[in-house]
Amino acid sequence: MGIGWRLLNVVQGIVLVVWSAVCIPAAVLMRVVTGSTRLPLAMARRVWAPGVLMLGGARVRVTGRDRLDLASAYLFAGNHQSFHDIPALFVALPVELRFVARRSLRKVPFLGWYMEAMGMVFVERSRRLGTVRAVSDAKEVLASGASLVTFPEGTRTSDGSVGEFKSASLVPAIQTGVPIVPVAIEGAFEMLPRGGFKPRPGTIRVTFGEPIETRGLAESDRRTLAREVRERVLAIVNSSRPPAG
Repeated sequence: MGIGWRLLNVVQGIVLVVWSAVCIPAAVLMRVVTGSTRLPLAMARRVWAPGVLMLGGARVRVTGRDRLDLASAYLFAGNHQSFHDIPALFVALPVELRFVARRSLRKVPFLGWYMEAMGMVFVERSRRLGTVRAVSDAKEVLASGASLVTFPEGTRTSDGSVGEFKSASLVPAIQTGVPIVPVAIEGAFEMLPRGGFKPRPGTIRVTFGEPIETRGLAESDRRTLAREVRERVLAIVNSSRPPAG
């Protein structure tokens, strides 16, 4: 990587911090003033996320949104490629969207305050109690009629592949009877892989699969459900790859 790209990435990182430091307190203040998350989440969707994507030279191409009734609640379950996944999903879904995130992010200045104020769900996967609490919080979000995004792999991919889906992340959908939407995210890993903030321009493809009904399922079905959701995500990813040879 040339010195020009390195300097550009440093500038992009600084601008990202400044941009977030402006947008996040404004959103939190709006939450306090209005007593609602509607406007602050709209700010994330219409202001913060487009700015972050523009900064990294990212374009978002959305497919399959016509399969969704955006007035209904869904649990969106997708593969996790990079930090870009979050702003890309904010842009792709014109709804009040919340995410399941690592509990450690709650301690990050500005970001943690924002996430807590917006009702994001925090999970500490290393502790069973933390997982149980996260399932309860996620169930509450879905039962309220709001949609939620979870990345069942548990962490960003290290090589671009789709890892195994953890079944606990899908339990809130089973408990509330909310459909699960498989989401395939492609292109974000190549644009922003793990290991520092080194964005490259490109296109992020967000594809929504057919919703999977959960009514009538029991918690004992969760592992089978996790395999089905992952297989549908993989099918989308594989269908977009050029044939070998």
